[in-house]
Amino acid sequence: MERKAKERFFSIELNSKRHVKNVTLNDGPESVLIEGTIGQLHSAAFTDGLVLEVVGDKGVLRINLTQDEIKQKASQEKERKLI
Repeated sequence: MERKAKERFFSIELNSKRHVKNVTLNDGPESVLIEGTIGQLHSAAFTDGLVLEVVGDKGVLRINLTQDEIKQKASQEKERKLI
């Protein structure tokens, strides 16, 4: 699979497969649904300034997204709502 510019990666690491609620591979246009729980929130922080890491007692969710990008998108959404 070729990576596009600005494409985001993510990973979900769970302590047990019991924490996976649902994984669905649909017959449609290659859609995938992954549902589960990382449990109660322990922390949420930006590691290396490049990856948002959300840590729960049952797992970890990581996505390459910076704090500046979140602020920029939130600001853009706020401007759209004012128009």
